[in-house]
Order: sequence, then C-alpha cells, then structure tokens
Amino acid sequence: MQTTRRQFIQSGLICAASMTVSPDLAVADDQPKRRAHQAIAEIQQAVSIGFQLYTVRGELAGNVPDTIKTLAQIGYHGVEFWDYKGTPNVYQHYSAADLRKILDENGLKCCGMHVTLEALSDDKLKRTIENNQTLGNIYLNLVMAPALMKSESGIGELALLLNKVSTECQAQSMVAGYHCHAFDFAKINGHFALEILFGQLKPEINMQLDVGNCLSGGGDPIAMFKEFPGRSWTVHIKEYQDKTFDSDFYKEVFRLCETTCATKWYIVEMGGNDGTGFDVPRQALAKLHSLGKS
Repeated sequence: MQTTRRQFIQSGLICAASMTVSPDLAVADDQPKRRAHQAIAEIQQAVSIGFQLYTVRGELAGNVPDTIKTLAQIGYHGVEFWDYKGTPNVYQHYSAADLRKILDENGLKCCGMHVTLEALSDDKLKRTIENNQTLGNIYLNLVMAPALMKSESGIGELALLLNKVSTECQAQSMVAGYHCHAFDFAKINGHFALEILFGQLKPEINMQLDVGNCLSGGGDPIAMFKEFPGRSWTVHIKEYQDKTFDSDFYKEVFRLCETTCATKWYIVEMGGNDGTGFDVPRQALAKLHSLGKS
C-alpha cells in the first residue's frame, strides 16, 4: 500500500510523541510531548459529505430510488434517514435490505439515522440496531426530546437512557448520539440544556451538532465544539443568515471539525420548500467543493 504524505507525516509525529513518554527518558519537561500531540491534532482529516433526506422528503415520498440516484449523481457520498420509530420497514414499504440495495447500486453509504425515543425503547432497540446494521450504518442519533430537555430532572432521565442505549450500541460496534434543535439552547440555571445533557453523557456518545439549529436557538457552535472536543463524529451543516459556507465563521467550524472534533461526516441539511427540488442541495455541494471539501 502506498503511503501518502499526510500518513507519513502523521506516523512520524506519533513516533515523536511516543518517544517523549518513554519511561527510559529522564526528561522532566513534557513540552516536546505537548508539541507533538498538538501537531497531530492540527493535521486535517478528510471529512465525507452526506445529505439529510428530510430536506428532500417531498421527492423521496414520490420516488425513493430516483431521489437517492439523483443525490448520488449530484455528488453526495451518503444519506441520512430520519424519523425512524423502530418499525419493521425503515421508510414506507421499504425494508432495510431494500434500501441497502438502492444505496449500493448508487455507490452511497448510510451515514446516519435519526431515530425517535420509541425506536430506543426496550422492545424496539434490538430491531433498530439490526435494521441499521443491514443498512451499513453505525450512527443512531436521537432526533429530539423536547419534553425531557426542559428541566434538569428530565435531562437526567434522558442521560440515563442514552448512556444505557450507548452501552448496547457499543456491543454491536455502533454509536449512539443526540441531534440538537434550537430548544436545546434554552438556559437552565445559567447553562444551555445541551451542555447539561452532554456533561452527563458518556464521551463515546455522538454530539451531532446542527450548526444552523444551534445558531437559531442562540447558541455558539464554535464554543460547543471547543467545550466537547472529539465528540462530534457527524455534524449537520447549513447556511444561516450571514454564516455562509465561505464565511470566516464556517472556516473555523470546518477547522475544528477537521482537527479536534473527530468529525467523519458533514451532513448537509438544505433544501427547497416542502422538501422538493434538487437545486439547493446541488448548489450547497458545489459551494463546499469550491472550498476544498470533498
């Protein structure tokens, strides 16, 4: 296998970092170790671009195969399903196997699924996991829990549930997560509700920050990424007011995602009215490509 320049540099830095922690070295100053780890963290990681199917829900409702085919032709690498309730079929009459076949035919991956609380219940979690395994997806993100996110007691209850679900997901090499909405940035005793939640969650639970939702709720996405580094494997991106993909704001979002956040997928959630048309998804991806995102 040919070694890329990035891989060569990274392997060298890792070796440098490991040398600084050798028990045989009698050097008390740990500055070299910190510098090596900093250099490793600053190596930008490639992030794939997926698409949230909710934003073309009108198209998908009329023709599932053609909608997925069109998104592949536009150039997306994956799609994320939404509002799964733990039912035998994933969408309409389509089973997980049916949808996997369509994805495979178009060279797409399933980069996530938004699930309801119902899908995570004791009697449906096993089916939820099995259907996602069939789809080839590892990211199960709770789409929302507005009633529980209103109080510290409700947040504590939700944290217990997600930690339990995470343990079961980990046993199947899957990742549990939570997708944020504007209401998750209401203040409770001086802290954002989402901060309180992730302060109680296991570090292996995905903080699927929706940049647009965070901004519309009065939150600060950049501050959240810095407060919870290494915990946003999938991130929803959308332009919001002057926060366009080519703005300085998104430049910092992308930098954090590609260095300290461990992000694997940017998931675009931008579409036309009522989830119809492909012009907005096409324009969004073209802009991302112009910025060097692939």
